Amino acid sequence: MWTKYHKKRKFGRFVLPAITVAFVSYFGYHCIHGDYGLKATEVFEKQRIDRSKELADLVAKRERLEKEVALLSDGSLDKDMLDQYARYQLTYSKDDEIVIFNK
Repeated sequence: MWTKYHKKRKFGRFVLPAITVAFVSYFGYHCIHGDYGLKATEVFEKQRIDRSKELADLVAKRERLEKEVALLSDGSLDKDMLDQYARYQLTYSKDDEIVIFNK
């Protein structure tokens, strides 16, 4: 014999809220501590700032080297620059000169 009366279970009314809490907790944890979470974003931002500074240094160094190469090119050979490089590479100096290297 079938009746419409069902025994109320105490466990049954906690299933949906427990699943919801587990679901929200899982995604909340990974939102903060995950690979793309808030803490990882801070690390990525710090790396971006460090690398942008490094890039600026490298760009400045490249521009300086391009200027030196332009001075040594065939069209505009600068005698002082040529003399400086020859003395540096060959470690040549006159007897009455004092040489100071600051590279």
